[in-house]
Amino acid sequence: MPGPVFLEGDSVALRPIEEDDLSFLQAGVNDPTIWRAIGAPEPVNSQQEQEFFDDVVCGDDSIDLLITVDGEPVGIVSFWPGDGAVSKAELGYWVAPDHHREGYASEAAELMIDYGFRQFGYHRIEARVFECNDASQNLLEGLGFVQEGAHREAVFVDGEYQDVRWFSLLEDEWEKTA
Repeated sequence: MPGPVFLEGDSVALRPIEEDDLSFLQAGVNDPTIWRAIGAPEPVNSQQEQEFFDDVVCGDDSIDLLITVDGEPVGIVSFWPGDGAVSKAELGYWVAPDHHREGYASEAAELMIDYGFRQFGYHRIEARVFECNDASQNLLEGLGFVQEGAHREAVFVDGEYQDVRWFSLLEDEWEKTA
């Protein structure tokens, strides 16, 4: 049974991930368009997805929410809070290929960003994107993120080295656009 809605936008609702969602998550991360974009080229079986749920989703080191549309899962959005003096988090997300270009990732990211700045008092939200993922770079720039730099040829994805581009958004920059 799906959990209650935690954050709601115009088109999407974000809710906690439940064990019943694991088959959707496994299918997503095993889809070539998703694993290429997130840099996870190894296939994930049901036991590994269960371990992800137990160790990551149910752990205290991240905030992971399911993106839903009309109650049906379409993707995931997450925060990984940072350590140190600066209150920050890294934003991550993916949306199933059948739902690309519908604005769901943008709306989900916007809800999470606003939540992070307003509820957690984050000063900075970061995101990393592989150079081949133009859609994600455009999404971040559309939300006001600024590209800070790149780690050159830092990952090997789909047979070639890719730069990892780093983006950030500061709280005062968000306040100006929100």
